[in-house]
Amino acid sequence: MSVSDGLKQIVGAWKGTNRLWLSPTDSVRVSETSAVVSLAGRGRFLSIAYTWFEDAPQEGLLVLGQQGDVVHAFWIDSWHNGNRIMPCEGTVSADGQVSLRGSYPAPPGPDWGWRLVIEPGEPFKLMMFNITPDGAEMLAVEAVYTRQPQD
Repeated sequence: MSVSDGLKQIVGAWKGTNRLWLSPTDSVRVSETSAVVSLAGRGRFLSIAYTWFEDAPQEGLLVLGQQGDVVHAFWIDSWHNGNRIMPCEGTVSADGQVSLRGSYPAPPGPDWGWRLVIEPGEPFKLMMFNITPDGAEMLAVEAVYTRQPQD
């Protein structure tokens, strides 16, 4: 496994704005966010550790690697998915954008989908989408990050 050159370009420290929508009709909740993007496993994997705020400080971690055309990842977030680890799988486009998909239980109904999108660049974006059981997709999170100067 390895990560694409497009993702390697976002290694570093970042700060930005996190926007959260609980539903399409709710007003957006805005907070500051920070992220540290680093390589792991001798450069074969990329991790994005981020913080944000909703009711209290929150944190998340996304770790991904690539095998051929398939990107494999796991995602945790202290607010969005409690004590669960969400395995995800997806693709990377020619311009370096990664799209990952996982799912989560929504009892008593069927599981819902979750899509994470990483748009590398400066700024870089991390977006998250809720996907209903019938396939309707709604933006849930948009975090936009600006690179922080190195000490």
